[in-house]
Amino acid sequence: MSVLTITKENFHKEVTESTKPVLLDFYASWCGPCRMVSPIVDEIAEEASDFKVGKINVDEESELASAFRVMSIPTLLVLKDGNVVSQSVGAVSKQRILSMIP
Repeated sequence: MSVLTITKENFHKEVTESTKPVLLDFYASWCGPCRMVSPIVDEIAEEASDFKVGKINVDEESELASAFRVMSIPTLLVLKDGNVVSQSVGAVSKQRILSMIP
């Protein structure tokens, strides 16, 4: 599965209504640690079959970033049934990201 670009327009359909857990990567193009995490998230998305992976650009989707109180990036959230079940801030390993997903 490929990475979904999540916006306020498709958030409800792709995340809230998802029957699978959703890994969300809140990032910005100018963020160094985000550029380190991005290829890992892309790799996880290609391997994922039992969960979705989405990316949210905080500069373009500030409302979503505010709704989840994202203060630092990269922030990774896992949502299940529309609720946050795990969260991580900063650059982390692939193993750490995968351990967040139920």
